[in-house]
Amino acid sequence: MKYLALALLFCALASRSDASCYARALQPGMTHCQDLSDNTWHPIGSSWRNSECFDCSCTGCCTAFSTPRLFDSDCVSVFDSVACEFIVHKRNDPTQLCPIYGGVAK
Repeated sequence: MKYLALALLFCALASRSDASCYARALQPGMTHCQDLSDNTWHPIGSSWRNSECFDCSCTGCCTAFSTPRLFDSDCVSVFDSVACEFIVHKRNDPTQLCPIYGGVAK
């Protein structure tokens, strides 16, 4: 039940925060674009998530997560780079999740 509540809270925070984004211009005749973080090539019209946890397309990228800022002082925020999300848990007990009261984009 705690994980469900945390998942719902992350969804709410993500939709309420302004994502950190950047845009890129497409050049006429381009068929592929390069992800500048991973140096990978992608067809025009595709989308992907890069190794820095940005959701990208050829026209730009936005962070795929929000950063928790408001949570109890006996808790700590840890970034999971595989899942591209922050987990907030008790400092002395990583199995006990903490509520998040607010967050911001990267």
